[in-house]
Amino acid sequence: MLRRSESSVATAAEVDQRLAALGGQFRDRFSQADSEQELRLARADVLGKKGALTGILKLMGAVPADQRRQLGERVNGIKAEVEAAFNDRLAEIRRAEREADLNAAPFDLTLPGRVPALRGHLHPIRQMRDHILEIFQSLGFEIAWGPEVELEVNNFTKLAFPPDHPATDMQDTFWVKVEGAPSDVRALLRTHTSNVQVREMSTHPPPMAIVSGGAVYRRDDDITHSPMFHQVEGFLVDVGISFAHLKGVLTEFAQRLYGRGSRVRFRPSYFPFVEPGAEMDIGCVFCDGDEARRPSCRVCKGTGWVEVLGCGMVHPLVFAHCGIDAEKYTGFAFGVGVERLAMLRYQVPDIRIFFENDPRFLAQF
Repeated sequence: MLRRSESSVATAAEVDQRLAALGGQFRDRFSQADSEQELRLARADVLGKKGALTGILKLMGAVPADQRRQLGERVNGIKAEVEAAFNDRLAEIRRAEREADLNAAPFDLTLPGRVPALRGHLHPIRQMRDHILEIFQSLGFEIAWGPEVELEVNNFTKLAFPPDHPATDMQDTFWVKVEGAPSDVRALLRTHTSNVQVREMSTHPPPMAIVSGGAVYRRDDDITHSPMFHQVEGFLVDVGISFAHLKGVLTEFAQRLYGRGSRVRFRPSYFPFVEPGAEMDIGCVFCDGDEARRPSCRVCKGTGWVEVLGCGMVHPLVFAHCGIDAEKYTGFAFGVGVERLAMLRYQVPDIRIFFENDPRFLAQF
């Protein structure tokens, strides 16, 4: 076994030998590097955490103190040489790349662009939403937008929801904590796009015809419901508006969407923000006209009708909350689930398929 002094001398000699060998190695590696990436990899093999010079530095602790300073100066000298050689070679590589770009054949900017073989497209839900908005825009409605994080007063209170309405419970609504807000100010992820109706009627005088679309959020999750889905909401306010106007607009909408001759019916229903309220059905797009198929139809359950939207005449309380004279003005409102119409139009049995992002499914639209 070597004594401590002999071990230290052997270590000092080993450091000296490895430094001598390293001097020629890094220069060869740098000169052979043809790209900046190769050059940086070669530098990491010398100065990186697991590099050759880093390994030599770890041996310095065993070198005698009287030799450590001399070897340390040599190590620092080698390190400086490595950095200088790296920078010189990097400048050469970049200069060569620049010269190659300058000497290359010029680009003809007048040539037509190359169209990729596979091109992306809008999601089917977005396509359906835009199509619905375009139909109502062509009927004279103006498109407006609203926030997805909304105040409770705009989402529920001004729409005449009673304080104990089930929709305000935690099992239906995603509430949002607002730091520093007063205790009586609450926010939530909107449960419907009717918040746009409140905002528009609170800030603009009649007459108005507005339609809006976007994402809404509720605590539902099954084959026909999603925690996040999309709605299109519309309303019209003016002097002398009646339920006949509502029926005319929505019947025209259904026939533009599903074709002329599509059957439409309205059934009485309750919604807090309309009076009277109704649900609109269309003739089942799968079995309508096929009496033999109708009893087995899973979509309409043999009735021949499919519900597509809710609607009604704007409640006088909503007008009062928004500062509109209910004695002078009347109006109607409606809300339609975009996924619902897309499922019917594209014959998709499960709403969750729309959000699984399977390219085999999305490529069909």
